[in-house]
Amino acid sequence: MRAMYDLLAGHVMATALRYLGNPDDCCDVLQDCFLKAFTRIHDFDYRGKGSLRAWMSRIVANESINHLKQQSRLTFLAETDVEMPDDDGPPPDMALIPPEVINRMIASLPTGYRVVFNQFVFERKSHKQIAQALGIKENSSASQLLRAKRLLARMINQYIQEHDD
Repeated sequence: MRAMYDLLAGHVMATALRYLGNPDDCCDVLQDCFLKAFTRIHDFDYRGKGSLRAWMSRIVANESINHLKQQSRLTFLAETDVEMPDDDGPPPDMALIPPEVINRMIASLPTGYRVVFNQFVFERKSHKQIAQALGIKENSSASQLLRAKRLLARMINQYIQEHDD
């Protein structure tokens, strides 16, 4: 158990932070994830290198979403709730931004945007799967993702402008 914790705690914490945005909540979810993994290890199906990490990724994503639901913080913003640019413009150059800055930007997204973005981008879920898991419509999932991408692009472009030397 200790070896598994040492191997995966950093990954679980980083994933939880992407979903929750709050380090205190992440500590709670980290504990819940490992308790669930240790009690459900019989459900784990080894499929080669990386399968344990993938299994834990699914657990932390689900536990993070459950935590947000339990705390009544899983909210989805309407189009009028956040001012967005009308067009996408050119995609920002992600190579200019350190990964920890990108992670902080993702963590700062409004909750609904952040959860849909994480599910789509990192967990590779379809809008149908996301909608079922979150109890929303597929169109809402697609809208939240689009708005998350636009907001992230704006943050990235602003970061690049501020750090352009």
